[in-house]
Amino acid sequence: MAQVTMRSLNKMYDEVHAVKDVNLDIRDKEFVVLVGPSGCGKTTTLRMVAGLESITSGRVLINDKVVNELAPMDRDIAMVFQNYALYPHMSVYDNMAFGLKMRKFDKPEIQKRVREAADVLGIGEYLKRKPRQLSGGQRQRVALGRAIVRHPQVFLFDEPLSNLDAKLRVQMRVELKKLHQRLGTTAIYVTHDQVEAMTLGDRVVVMRDGWVQQVGDPMTLYNEPANRFVAGFIGSPAMNFADVRIAGENGGLWAEGEGIRLKVPAHLDNRVGAYAGKPVTIGIRPEDMRVARDSDPPELNIPAVVEVVERLGSEILLDVAVGSVTMVASVEPISRAKVHEQLQLAINPERLHFFDAETEAAI
Repeated sequence: MAQVTMRSLNKMYDEVHAVKDVNLDIRDKEFVVLVGPSGCGKTTTLRMVAGLESITSGRVLINDKVVNELAPMDRDIAMVFQNYALYPHMSVYDNMAFGLKMRKFDKPEIQKRVREAADVLGIGEYLKRKPRQLSGGQRQRVALGRAIVRHPQVFLFDEPLSNLDAKLRVQMRVELKKLHQRLGTTAIYVTHDQVEAMTLGDRVVVMRDGWVQQVGDPMTLYNEPANRFVAGFIGSPAMNFADVRIAGENGGLWAEGEGIRLKVPAHLDNRVGAYAGKPVTIGIRPEDMRVARDSDPPELNIPAVVEVVERLGSEILLDVAVGSVTMVASVEPISRAKVHEQLQLAINPERLHFFDAETEAAI
């Protein structure tokens, strides 16, 4: 298998700096996901690893070998594209075997590899069909099979599930995870869907405007975001934010803003205390808010007005107005909250996040 290393990787398109000083170490057999909004540079980074985009500066290494000048076919990688990229006039078998035929593999070896991959993916019965006779999920399996038969050192995935419907995406996510566990091949996966990133990745790389914002396992990104962008991007529904000012009172610290007055938990005093008298941004995840009970301390409650009630079965999402800010709270499905109702939302003090108002870095 393979390690993939990126050192000071940059890509320029005329005046556009698309990828900026990316440094990553992807371990052998690791499944790493690049995630971020459109235009953040994640696909360009993947294509530089594949050899489909030239590198403006920096290096890509596979197993400690610099591959900057190697042609894609010489890098021992296999790529699965968003649009499947199947030959419509060829059968499923011929599509999967095409790369091996181009590399002059013996016919028995081609048959063996195609059959093995088809069995792994559950498409053995479709080998004589043409792509037009397959569903979207089946076509994606064929595209995966064409990559698997190569036995590459590295799999590269460029948003391979984005053309599938929601139910099939969930199913294929599970199958991709099982496939990686079975094959143990190093994989780099690009997506704009943070749910895909969280469920698939051993580690996740969050990108924005060409820069890597944070690298970590999914729960580290969720629990300890490095900045406001990562905090807002990872998690569904997204984290709520509000502008507050830190004030000292009776030996404690308070976060005060329009419609908000929360006591800063003692375990955050050392970090937040440096911002006394200064503006900061407070972050609260929807799942860390619930309808307050009489026993909840009032200094950890937020008054809110319900604007929208979204009943999802396992949970209820309340879109609420807190001052002039709209927030989302994920509450228990037994809640009877109604539109226009005024209520108190209790905050989990162990799960509060604070960010520097200017740099947006986590405090």
